[in-house]
Amino acid sequence: MTTAVDKRGRLMPRWRDYGRPRELVVRYLLLLFVLVITVGPLLWQLLASLKSTSEDVFGASATLLPRHPTLRAYEAIFEQVPVATYIRNSLIVVVLSITSQLVFSTTAGYMLSKPGWKGRKAVWVVLAASMMFPFESIMVSLFLSIRDLGLIDNLVGVWLPGFVGAINVLLMRGAFLAVPREIEDSAMLDGASEWQRFRYLYLPSAWGAIMVVVINTFISAWDDFLWPLIVLRSENHMTLTLGLSRLQSSSFGYDQRMVMAGSVISVIPVLVLFVITQRWFYKGVSAGAVKL
Repeated sequence: MTTAVDKRGRLMPRWRDYGRPRELVVRYLLLLFVLVITVGPLLWQLLASLKSTSEDVFGASATLLPRHPTLRAYEAIFEQVPVATYIRNSLIVVVLSITSQLVFSTTAGYMLSKPGWKGRKAVWVVLAASMMFPFESIMVSLFLSIRDLGLIDNLVGVWLPGFVGAINVLLMRGAFLAVPREIEDSAMLDGASEWQRFRYLYLPSAWGAIMVVVINTFISAWDDFLWPLIVLRSENHMTLTLGLSRLQSSSFGYDQRMVMAGSVISVIPVLVLFVITQRWFYKGVSAGAVKL
């Protein structure tokens, strides 16, 4: 395209606005490749879970599309496994985690964004350094602490180690730092207290970052498998990911379709939450990246 406007006087995009055609082809090919890698396994699990018992999930004779689609695998899961109990337990852990993360990450991030108190930089360094240690390096000490508290086979024991995360605190700090200082000065001149400035000025300005904390916490608590496996013992206290992992045991015949169906059931809430909150999620990621 060589003209900037059409016959009606409307602006028209030019090739140089997007790059050369060859560059566009490369971009779309890369996007398609990423899409296949990320969405492909989920789509394959969904299609495999819909196959009948006469169709192979793996092997040379297996096909991508089910020839005789059926929901029998999902019906069998709800018949053989107390899925409702698992979902209830996972929701309890998720609600506790989101509540504690929001309360402590917002208040701690707010305090770290305020200048003028000693030790502020030291606290920031400690929080940043704590993210360098993997969970496996402190897993044994966490288990001993939970055992001494008498929280083995208790949902509180699953929630307690993750009641607040350093990454969420730093994310909220970055979002609060993006609030112009002049706005807070104006609120102070109007007689707003510390709590009022935090409640009516900072929290609404950091709504996107709050959504990021909610989504990250939900995914972390919902998909966690290793820690519930260590802490929980009885079936009545198992979370969804831990309970559905029992489908791979010999007591259920290791039906590959049921395993795939269980994976689809566990990932649906995460996808639904992300689709609903994706607009705030992307805004929060960019806001939380400011002045970290």
